[in-house]
Amino acid sequence: MVSSQTNHQHTTPDAGRSPEAGSSPTAGGTSDPGRPTAHNTATSTGATTGTTTAQNRRTWRVVDIVVAAVIAVASGVIFWAWNLAYAGLSPAFAAFPPSSGLVAGLWLFPAVLGGLIIRRPGAALFTELVAATVSALLGSQFGLTVLASGLVQGLGAELILLLFLYRRFTLPVALLAGLLTGLFGGINDAFIFNWFPEYTMDWKLIYVALVGVSGLLIAGLLSWLATRGLAATGALSALASRRAHQESVA
Repeated sequence: MVSSQTNHQHTTPDAGRSPEAGSSPTAGGTSDPGRPTAHNTATSTGATTGTTTAQNRRTWRVVDIVVAAVIAVASGVIFWAWNLAYAGLSPAFAAFPPSSGLVAGLWLFPAVLGGLIIRRPGAALFTELVAATVSALLGSQFGLTVLASGLVQGLGAELILLLFLYRRFTLPVALLAGLLTGLFGGINDAFIFNWFPEYTMDWKLIYVALVGVSGLLIAGLLSWLATRGLAATGALSALASRRAHQESVA
């Protein structure tokens, strides 16, 4: 009887003894909390991938800088030519001078076009400001004030793209960017630089509204169409906008 009890005592496991580190799971299926599981690994990998994607969306590459510069310089030349043409068109607006705001969109399009094509933070501001600088260097009747105008106008488009976290480049976003660029430009012309001291307050407000419409149509709509057209030809294959022609309209 004693021998039987002794053997029974030796075969009974110690209830207070914990499994050694690194041992296999217990019968209840509990795993070692220190050992990484498939779920933890997948979660970590997903978080890392998401962070990398966000960083890539914000980081400028060499090709982005080069294309943005090309857009800006070409736009600056267009600015310079339009400055000359605009001076000759003045009689066309003589009946109602604020109507000249309807063609102001030709000074606004680089901001929206650059933002839609490059799709990097600061692209809209960069292209508009550099375009203004090029036009000033080529000779502008507005002098160096075009630099301030480029800054203000580019900021309008930049704020809209920032509002959508540089993730949406649909037609409504482009139209909003063009509209705000125009409103910023109109306010800058009519109130900050006061280019039209002879205008009444009503005329100034009408001018700002018409520049906004011009920005919406010329800078917004036409830039969006141009981006889709260029993407369809493959010209934007190295850029984030390479599939712009396949994106939904809204």
